[in-house]
Formats: sequence, C-alpha cells, structure tokens
Amino acid sequence: MSRSERLLDLLQVLRRHRQPVGGRRLAEETGVSLRTLYRDIPSLQAQGAHIEGEPGLGYVLKPGFMLPPMMFSEEEVEALVLGSRWVAKRGDNRLAMAAADALAKIASVLPPDLSESLDTSPLLVGPRQPIAEGIDLGLLRKAIRGERKLDISYIDNDGRDSRRTVWPFALGFFEQVRVLVTWCELRQDFRHFRTDRISRALVSDQRYPRRRQALLKDWRAAQDAAPDMRGTRRG
Repeated sequence: MSRSERLLDLLQVLRRHRQPVGGRRLAEETGVSLRTLYRDIPSLQAQGAHIEGEPGLGYVLKPGFMLPPMMFSEEEVEALVLGSRWVAKRGDNRLAMAAADALAKIASVLPPDLSESLDTSPLLVGPRQPIAEGIDLGLLRKAIRGERKLDISYIDNDGRDSRRTVWPFALGFFEQVRVLVTWCELRQDFRHFRTDRISRALVSDQRYPRRRQALLKDWRAAQDAAPDMRGTRRG
C-alpha cells in the first residue's frame, strides 16, 4: 500500500467515528503499526485535515475537510456512477437531475483519466416499470428536511380515503413503490404510506415536536424488533 493510500484509509476511518477514537484502535482498523499511525496523523494535519487529539486521549476529525479529488479510487468513482444511475432510474425527476448535476460537479474536478471513467463505467442499472405518483416527492422531501407536519389524504387498500396529520422523517425507495415513513398523530404510532396512494399533501408551517433523527432512531429500533417492513402497519 502506498503512503497516499494509507493516509486516505486513515481519513476514511476517522470519518466513520464521530467521537474521539484511540490510536491503537485506529492502527488496528487501518492495518498499520501504532508508530506509523503517530507519524501519519501529523502528515494529515499538515495537509489541512482538522484532526484534534493526542496520544492517550484519542483523535477526532472535525467537519469541513475536503478530500483532494485525486484521492478518489477507481472503485469509489464506479460507486458514485452506479449510485447516480440508480437514482436516475429509481428516483423522481428532481432527484434524477440532482444526481446528474452532482456527477457533473465531480467530473469537473477529477483528473482526466478518472473523469473519462464516469462515462465509460460498465456498471449499469436495469429498467423499471413507471410508477404513477399521486404527489410531488419533492414536497415530501421538503417536509422531511424542515421537520414540518404534513396533512395528507390517503387511499388505503380497500379504497377508503382518510385524512391524517403525520410527522414525516424518511422516504423509502423500493423497486415498485416509494414509502413515506411517519409518526401518525391519529394512531400515535409509526405508520408507512405508499406515495402513489397519497392524493393530497399540505406542508404545515408547524414543526413537529421531536427531532427527525430521534424519530428515525426509534423507528429503526422498532424495525429491529420486527425487521420485515411489510409486517409493520400502514395507514
């Protein structure tokens, strides 16, 4: 492994840890000696990485450090291309455009050989059947980002139309459907709503009382207890 690859690996490991992590653990995760690690930390700091800490206390990478573009590996570029192509096929129009724009920005700063590989990547995403949406998914994403309550009209499996006030905090993309993950005020529980069955949605000016991250954490705990999403309640 070259020195640049070793430093990149160390950066990636630091990015995975939000709290200070000890030097010995960092050395184990990167596969180097503790002595080498203690040399690599100052090298990254000299290159502008905001790494705080010292031996015996642990290290943490502060937000804001951007990786130089030449440090993307070929597999990382392929992963970006595959992800963008998946979003273009499986996401809504706005997400598809955003994926294309993001990829174009990445291409503009990549070295020529890696930039060319964006267009020539052999990793493809297969076609899917069109999904008839009842609502603009961009509106749902806006409500999620802003942690706003959402008033919806929903048609259930039996064709009944009901109105709900929900706290949207996630949007799931599946092969044939998209699912809005919420806390439902009526049911006082987590509920999943197929977006193609939402006939109306109005974003409220009122923020819901819990943070989106906290709702997502509790929902994941509920999924661990019943991991098959199809077994959870909808509507």
